[in-house]
Amino acid sequence: MTNSKPARNYGIDLLRVIACYMVMQIHTGEFFYIGPVGNVLNTLDAHTVGWYNSLFRVCVPLFVVISGFFLFPVGDNPTFFKKRLSRVVVPFVLWCILYAFYFYFTTNVSLGDTLNHIWHIPVNYGTEVGHLWFVYMLIGIYLFAPILSPWIEKADKKGMELYLIIWAVALSLPFIHLVFPEVLGECFWNRTPLLYYFSGLLGYVILAAYIKKFHMEAKSWNLPLGLVLIVVGYAITAGFFEQRLATEKMVNTLELSWGFDTINVAMMTTGIIFIFKNITFRNSNSLLVKVIAGISSISYGAYLAHIMVLNFYYNLINPHFDTGAIKILLIALSTFITTVVLMKLLSFLPKSKWLVG
Repeated sequence: MTNSKPARNYGIDLLRVIACYMVMQIHTGEFFYIGPVGNVLNTLDAHTVGWYNSLFRVCVPLFVVISGFFLFPVGDNPTFFKKRLSRVVVPFVLWCILYAFYFYFTTNVSLGDTLNHIWHIPVNYGTEVGHLWFVYMLIGIYLFAPILSPWIEKADKKGMELYLIIWAVALSLPFIHLVFPEVLGECFWNRTPLLYYFSGLLGYVILAAYIKKFHMEAKSWNLPLGLVLIVVGYAITAGFFEQRLATEKMVNTLELSWGFDTINVAMMTTGIIFIFKNITFRNSNSLLVKVIAGISSISYGAYLAHIMVLNFYYNLINPHFDTGAIKILLIALSTFITTVVLMKLLSFLPKSKWLVG
């Protein structure tokens, strides 16, 4: 008996490419509703961001779900950690160093502060580049994966559904808190209330494992269910954002419905997965498929690097248009195309995996 390599899922590749673009448009939108001290800019462009980017809040959950599809079974722990963590941690550290020097050359940061930022990398980021929070979360999931893997392999459908139901209740807490500020053991001195262990992005990994284990076969109900989840989730996500723009002064409270760990974002993510999981291409050797697979393979490097390119295009494009409805799309698309091309060129260099991932 021989072990054949499983067929590549090009629907997942396509989803990774789309999620990569979504991240860049999300970060483009931040220029148009976030003020200099984290305050809310209640402008027409801010409302445009709300309608444009509410669907794109699925970007990070999609990356986590995609990781979950290929995470289990973990197998030999040392081999797993060496393979997974080296491909994540080394590019992360190198890009932290590159960002430190990027800010040295583009801002008023001194050389001494730049070197301090580099020494600070083992503590947190190095220099404060906000999108790199994702890497810490991903590493945390990898560290927990060997503990989770035996349960994933043995769990039955009802057992996994019970976890996902409780997780869904935990995802609803941001909205429950609007009525009941503290529930189920929450109080100022207790950091681990009842649903603490079911909260967070780990649930997306279990969602991926559940779908892969019990729902990967294409069914007639996948598309209508996916569309309903996307539409309802988007209505909640965009509706709350638009409604709160008029009242909230700070971004952290404005983005109530934009949290990656909210029930509405999880609904949209689940809907998109059910639609994309069975996408196939008639000719797996076509140019389109090769482009999709090629971008998918360098998406991690593109994620790490894109802020430098984004800042360039914002400064270049922003002064020439009056409306964010045009600027957001132009800046995001230019950033995506340029970053992908740069990562592809870097991938031809020796040892490029340490930069591209």
